[in-house]
Amino acid sequence: MICTLVDEDRLNLVQPKLTHLARLIGNTHLLAIELTYRGQPRVIYAKCEQWNLTGSIKDRMAFHILKTAYLEGAIQPTDTIAEATSGNTGISFAALGHALGHRVQIYMPDWMSIERTRIMESYGATVIPVSREQGGFLGSIRMTEELAAQGGVFLPRQFSNRANVEAHIESTGPEIWLQLASEGLKPDAFVAGVGTGGTVMGVGTYLRSKNPKIRVYPVEPAESPTLSTGCKVGSHRIQGISDEFIPAIYDTAVLDKPIAISDGDSILMAQNLAACLGLGVGISSGCNLLAALKAQDELGPNAVVVTVFADDNKKYLSTGLLQAEPVKPGYMTPDVSLTGLRVIPAPRSFHPTPWPGQPETLENQSWSAFVI
Repeated sequence: MICTLVDEDRLNLVQPKLTHLARLIGNTHLLAIELTYRGQPRVIYAKCEQWNLTGSIKDRMAFHILKTAYLEGAIQPTDTIAEATSGNTGISFAALGHALGHRVQIYMPDWMSIERTRIMESYGATVIPVSREQGGFLGSIRMTEELAAQGGVFLPRQFSNRANVEAHIESTGPEIWLQLASEGLKPDAFVAGVGTGGTVMGVGTYLRSKNPKIRVYPVEPAESPTLSTGCKVGSHRIQGISDEFIPAIYDTAVLDKPIAISDGDSILMAQNLAACLGLGVGISSGCNLLAALKAQDELGPNAVVVTVFADDNKKYLSTGLLQAEPVKPGYMTPDVSLTGLRVIPAPRSFHPTPWPGQPETLENQSWSAFVI
């Protein structure tokens, strides 16, 4: 259902709506995942991004793109928001778009989980499934461009929009830096799977502004190493990363060598995170944890390696995440024992302000201001 308001009312309402929506996004806990790997004690740090408004890190990007579009006059109150997505971004735009009074139309490859479609529809979005014969992911992007040519449409263009990267430069990166600092730590490496590339590029950019020696590793499925080969190859089951092409905002020149993790290994680790630690996360979170361990192997067992748990497990109930997954030679998960976790609290008392004339930023706050 679309809430009907005249244009002037919508424009008057957007600023306070953005201000309050901002309070539901970001400022997530940082988890210290305690484990043993091949008998050796390890700690991996992971941002708990399933705590965002719709349950994924994509809320950060979607909110920042919409905020930027309003500030720049690139979106009109009556525009339909149309985006191609593998799921989480579509869910974020469905929720935020409708909260701001927009119609939302999502184009998504038809092999993604049914939960994704149902969640987007629950927020009021129209979802158009796109088959492989219609072009799959690239076909979905083409269809949004064709729709926009008719007028009255705003395209977020998540794969090429610089605001995607900025979202993580301005929020995720500073949060990680300050939360580790509260423990007397500094990061040695950041690791993240690449869907749009916004997370790894944005967080990496911010952390390297603090220390240029920090390693920044993109992650891809071993079964579909698009980043390494430069083109679509193979198929995989880690929904949300390796979407058939290399995104425009992804810059290999400023990143370290990609880390490849098997989809089956990722499923096993995501299952263990739920069963052993009570963390109901998606398949890419299992992938990211294993990739972080690989990076730590390279840097040393005491290296401070940070990753993200990108989303929750509710979008994967019909996938391999809830099925028995066979262990194959070379998998890392059988050598990992998850022993516990510690929570490094989110800066809950701080909320970035999304509008001009509201000068507070995460960067200029002392850690003491975050403690409740």
